[in-house]
Formats: sequence, C-alpha cells, structure tokens
Amino acid sequence: MAIEMSDAVKDLIQKARIMDLSRWRPSHPPESIAVFQLADDERRYLTDEDFAEISRLAPKMVALVPTAIALRDQAKEIVDEARSKTLAQYPGITEAGGRLFPAERAEACWRDFWHFLRSIHYGIAGGRREYTSQLGLHHMEALYKELLVPIDAMTSGLKYLKESSLARLDAETGAI
Repeated sequence: MAIEMSDAVKDLIQKARIMDLSRWRPSHPPESIAVFQLADDERRYLTDEDFAEISRLAPKMVALVPTAIALRDQAKEIVDEARSKTLAQYPGITEAGGRLFPAERAEACWRDFWHFLRSIHYGIAGGRREYTSQLGLHHMEALYKELLVPIDAMTSGLKYLKESSLARLDAETGAI
C-alpha cells in the first residue's frame, strides 16, 4: 500500500538535505568535495573507490578512512541495533494506533536512521564536525511535523545510532 503524499510533503522531502558540504572549503579540495557530493546526491555510502580518490586528493584524511569504512561496513547492524533499542523504549509504536503505523511509516523512519548514519559517515571521512545543513534540518523537522513522525523516538534513535557506532570502535577512535 503506497502512502499518498501532498505536494508540500514532496517539496519538503527535496529540501530536507542533511549535508552541507559548502563549508568544507577551503580545507578540502573541490575535487574531494565533489566525491562526497556525488555520493550524497546518489544517497549512498562512500565506496572503496571513493575513499581511494579522497585519500589521493586530500591525504590528511587518510587516518579517518578506516573508521568511516568500519561504520559503512557495519551500517546494517548499527541501524538494526538502534531500531531495536528504539522499539524497546517505545513499545507499541509500530502497532495499530502507534505513531509509526502502518509498516510503511516505520520503514521510512528506519531508512532515515540509515541516512543519518550515512551523513555521520561522511563527516568522519571528511574529518568535519560541522557537516549538517541547518536549513536542511529545519526542512526535515517541518517534514516530520507534517507527517506526524514521533520526534522523541527519532531523537532517541539518533542517540542509539551513536551508542551502537561507538561500541564498534576502540576507545581512542571513539573519542576522536
């Protein structure tokens, strides 16, 4: 069963872009930023080929590549764990009458977890703490409000993404 979306929702989906690569200049060469931008435009994690190109173009980022690869390679497990913890905190949220019912609503939120982790993965690979678009996040919040997405559950899910990610890294790398 497909969920009908209003034009306003479709517009917000297009505007709810999390990444802001424009602030990566001048610390990153434009060609390196283009690799990140292409991956983001295609809504995918960086590939081994992307990492090779980024390492060639921005050698100072090489130290962070293994961490970004580890998160990418464990993304499914990290997202699954964050989802399980969120469901444990909010029992019944995906059942009839719950705020993530029907199943398509829940799947869209779990897909957002995957995209949030993807954005974090870019930030780590690029060595940037500031990688989010405030305007994109504003549009995402508006989208979530329009669709009645449970912000509290999504916020908890982000916390669980962080915990699950850090649990897979050694303490020194996690601190970085």
